[in-house]
This record gives sequence, C-alpha cells and structure tokens, in this order.
Amino acid sequence: MAARIKPLVAGNWKMNGLTAARKEVVALAMKLDGKKKPACEILLCPPATLIAAAREVARGSKIAIGGQDCHAKASGAHTGDISAEMLKDAGATYVIVGHSERRADHNETDAIVKAKAEAAHRAGLTAIVCVGETEAERDAGKTLTIIKSQLKGSLPDAATAKMTVVAYEPVWAIGTGRTPTADDVAKVHGAIRKALETRFGSEGAKMRILYGGSVKPSNAVELMAVPNVNGALVGGASLRAGDFWGIISTYC
Repeated sequence: MAARIKPLVAGNWKMNGLTAARKEVVALAMKLDGKKKPACEILLCPPATLIAAAREVARGSKIAIGGQDCHAKASGAHTGDISAEMLKDAGATYVIVGHSERRADHNETDAIVKAKAEAAHRAGLTAIVCVGETEAERDAGKTLTIIKSQLKGSLPDAATAKMTVVAYEPVWAIGTGRTPTADDVAKVHGAIRKALETRFGSEGAKMRILYGGSVKPSNAVELMAVPNVNGALVGGASLRAGDFWGIISTYC
C-alpha cells in the first residue's frame, strides 16, 4: 500500500438497515472517539432512507456518510431515483456507482456508470467507481481484459484523485466468503494502478484503489499488506460496529 495515499475503509450496507440501525453508527463513533487522528478515512453507505439520520448521528465524529447509487440527472421525472444533489443535501459526501449488483440487477453499462460518476462530481461528491469480473470471466482468463475495459468506459475523463476512488470487487467473491489470493489481488490492483497512471498521470498515481469482496476481520490484515490496496469496500461485515471495527483497526 503506497504510504502517500491515505486509506479509505468504506462500509456498504446495501438493502439493510431500519431506524434502529443508527445504534451501529453510534457504536462505531464511540470506538473512534479515542483516536485523535485515524490513519484512514471511515465511510458508511447506508440505504438512502437512513442517510440523513446517519449523518446526524455521526455529526462531529470521524465517520463520513455516503450513498449507494445516484441518477445521472440532477432532477426530473425519474420516479424512485435519487440524484447526486439529493444525496449531497441529505449529508452524503461519497456515492458508490457501478457496483456489480447494480450492473447485473439493473443492466447498468459502463456508459451509465460513467454518467453517474460525472453526476457525483457535479454535485461535489466523491465517486467510488466499482469494477470486477464474474466467475466465468475469471475462469476464461479474462480478468484483466474485463477490468481494463470497465475502467476505460466507467471513469470520467476529468476524474481526479480527490473526487474519484476505484473499487475492485471480483463478482464471484461478493457475499460468498471466497476471496482471491493475495497474489491475485496484487496482480489486479497493479494493473489498475498502471491503467490509472497511463490515463490520468500523477492523478492516477494518487487515486485510491479499494479491494472489496468478502472482506472480514480475519483476512483484512493480509489484504491490507498487498501493494496498491488503499483500503476496503466492505459489505456484510460493516453492518455491525464490532465487525467493522475489526477491519478498520487493521488500517487505522
């Protein structure tokens, strides 16, 4: 992990969490309260229904709040959608775009993901742009080809290190308990870094690259030590403050 890049540990709650889940934000804030200056940034991305409440509970703490998706337009006749500006207004500072579940369940193409990332930048949000291969693509030896293609099509041309984070999430590892080997992660993250530097120069060298896919306290230390892993995008293990803290503490 490059020393000049401050890690980001982000929790994606997905479609989980009711009002009572605010207690997990409180519990996490209490664990962080004793750390004057954490060595990493901490982010929680709850469902949209909880963003404002989570921001209020986290106010004054070292926890940032983000959204899980946004529409490319700022407003309009898009029933059920949420714009990046709405997320910003609710208290979000980040938004995840292009998660594999959005790509698969909602047929989101690279072009759509790029438009959403551009919308995030327009609203002043940092976009966490997700890329990752399926098991079939992995078995066919197409991992790097797929990742490079997704990066090319999903990242805005004006992306900067301040406003853009890349998250590598092998689809076959999400929620399955399976993770690639450290060597596999190093190979993919190295390829991502090279692609970012080639396209964005010094900005690409500074962009954070997160690993996601069955990250848990038991494997976080090994993953943290992999070159070009600048943090984690955590799913189920972020739903409980204790579990999430077990991951955060390996980075912070």
